[in-house]
Amino acid sequence: MAAITYKCPNCGGGLVFDPGTQKYKCEYCLSLFDQQELEDTWDNREDPGQWTEGKDTQGEAFRKQSGPVEAVSCICPSCGAQVVTDETTAATFCYYCHNPVVIEGRLKGGYHPDYVIPFSIDRKQAEERFRNWISGKRFVPGDFYSPRQVESMTGVYFPYWLYSCQVEGSMDAEGIRMRVWDAGNLRYTEQKIYQVSRSGRMEVENVAKNALKKSNVRLSEGVLPFLPEGRKPFHMSYLTGFQAERRDMEAGELAAEVEQEVKNQAASRLRESADGYSSLRIKAQTEKIENARWYYGLFPVWTLTYKSPRDGKIYYFALNGQTGKVCGELPVDRRRLAVLFLAVFLPLLILFLMGGYFL
Repeated sequence: MAAITYKCPNCGGGLVFDPGTQKYKCEYCLSLFDQQELEDTWDNREDPGQWTEGKDTQGEAFRKQSGPVEAVSCICPSCGAQVVTDETTAATFCYYCHNPVVIEGRLKGGYHPDYVIPFSIDRKQAEERFRNWISGKRFVPGDFYSPRQVESMTGVYFPYWLYSCQVEGSMDAEGIRMRVWDAGNLRYTEQKIYQVSRSGRMEVENVAKNALKKSNVRLSEGVLPFLPEGRKPFHMSYLTGFQAERRDMEAGELAAEVEQEVKNQAASRLRESADGYSSLRIKAQTEKIENARWYYGLFPVWTLTYKSPRDGKIYYFALNGQTGKVCGELPVDRRRLAVLFLAVFLPLLILFLMGGYFL
């Protein structure tokens, strides 16, 4: 399994993508390089060792003999240590030298993304938004937002399928308008029935769906939407300094669900266009999908997970690395709830009992 580390042309230090400047930053000499400079350096390199690749031939041979396994290893190009990942991880860090490692072969061929949205929110901003989100929530366990826990926040490129199409829809319905009025002691009701027909064409762009089975769907889809104008043609260098996952779900597995969503949306739009009636009875309705297109992209998410020591349940915080949208699920400290009960409700109960005694 080949691995690659993007190195600074000036000092040889590891390069990482910096969301603040949208450039590649050397963590040692602090040099900055834009995308074109990075590509020019790569294309014109004379010494392949400057951009080091490593190959774990023994591990590759072992996997061919023993069949597919969950853990996959490669050699860190910077220090030679073995980096172990699972089969969907495409970018990570070396646990020994802490340099970013991009596992090149994971995103080749059919797994090569069409687009990437680079991180716009850096770690410092992500931590600040997490603290703002957690502030004022009194019954969260202290270790959920402890410094050590916050330090484990990770920037991850999650894989998404993007679906676009056009939908031709038509609807035939019966619209009813009711009018009621009183005259003297009599109440009159007037009912008018109309034949209603509607048709139209709806453009659907970039319906995003999680493409990773092991991810928490509420986490990966709770941060949607991403802004399509931030998309860039995919380049491996955007992954440096972050973790990245490769998809393990194909578009065909999601097609039925997405198509039904699109059809339901088209049907809803047609019904909404027939307003002004007291009631609407649908007699016939069709939706036809045309020019369906699928695209594959890696989009940025800051994640923080917490395993409750009480019940083992996983709680999470997720932040859209482009727009800043937050979603998450908070644990509850039952001891704090018990203290609140004893401090507030127990004295009230005693007062009520004493009042009843004296009465």
